[in-house]
Amino acid sequence: MVLGFDLQAGGPPEWQLIGEGLHFLGGSLCWQQSGHWDRGRQAFQGPGTQLLHLSPAGLNPNCTSLPDAAVSDREGRMSCRNVLITGCSSGIGLALAVHLARDELRRFRVVATMRDLGRRGELETRAGTALGHTLEIRQLDVDCEESVRRCVEAIPQRRVDVLVSNAGRGLVGPLELQSVEAARRLLDTNVLGLLRLVRQVLPDMKRRRSGHVVVMSSVLGLQGLLFNDLYCASKFAVEGFCESLALQALKFGVHISLIEPGPVATEFERKLYEEAATLDLSGLDPETRELFQGFYLPYSREVFAALAQSPAEVAEHTARVITSESPPFRSQTNSLYAPLATLKHADTSGHLPLAAFQRLIFQHDRLFKASLSLLKLLQWRKRRDMDHTKTP
Repeated sequence: MVLGFDLQAGGPPEWQLIGEGLHFLGGSLCWQQSGHWDRGRQAFQGPGTQLLHLSPAGLNPNCTSLPDAAVSDREGRMSCRNVLITGCSSGIGLALAVHLARDELRRFRVVATMRDLGRRGELETRAGTALGHTLEIRQLDVDCEESVRRCVEAIPQRRVDVLVSNAGRGLVGPLELQSVEAARRLLDTNVLGLLRLVRQVLPDMKRRRSGHVVVMSSVLGLQGLLFNDLYCASKFAVEGFCESLALQALKFGVHISLIEPGPVATEFERKLYEEAATLDLSGLDPETRELFQGFYLPYSREVFAALAQSPAEVAEHTARVITSESPPFRSQTNSLYAPLATLKHADTSGHLPLAAFQRLIFQHDRLFKASLSLLKLLQWRKRRDMDHTKTP
């Protein structure tokens, strides 16, 4: 049996022809016309043809079986979306790529990218049978505009339904020890890297009147932190960029979402703090040296031990944002950090949050450490309860 759209006399040539011998269940068939997903004029040709319904479960073996056809659920939404993710060699990017590619409903076709393809081994292992079906790995360096362009051009019809900007750099330490060149590299990746990605995918999203740009930001894009001056500057820039762009994007039906994790236990974070611990501090004044070496580094280890999430937790949170019918603009992955935003907006002068943090860290450090111990216990109990909930 051959199924096709009834092009009728003078029908638009943009309508796609569906192939032969397809088997499907539930849902409804739709097609693409000038970048919009339509459900009307569902007329088919051929002996014994009737109006049939389609769902992701009926595609064999997965949604890549119909690379040029559109599939929707009963509400008319696309069932299989192309998701481009940067920074997938480890950490959050890797966890999110695997999470979406192994989605039971097969709603995503994931293009997982990384700067160095020599580091693809762990992703290939974790992807398992999804590799080559709902997940493919490509090279992309967000610091290089040509690399970004080549990657997007390699995607059929340049169609990126969801962009996840995750690749980034970190930088920790006293400002006096940070070179201008190090600051330039940081901003080039964290800020201009996002710009390069959005410039490539946003025009197509605007033409289609649909799309979702998901940006991995940080709570440090909302609140400054001791000895994270330049990193915070890059994340504050990301937040401002997205907040401004979101006003225009919504006019075209495009959503922008900022994901704001706190500490995350990744190889990226571990190496960052290992490098910070080996900095040459000989050029610093004694008070700053003691503040960094004797207070900040031990404090950071305690904060990570108490509050750090796993990459899988952040990936699950991000997946919920991606699949949301009304995606939030800002979304913090760790509810324990919600008071930061509240405190900052409670006093427009900025005095309240600065004074509170200064007193808590420098005058009431014992109370602060005791609070971290309590938070660590609460985090452990929360994860235990979640594990019990997931267990059949």
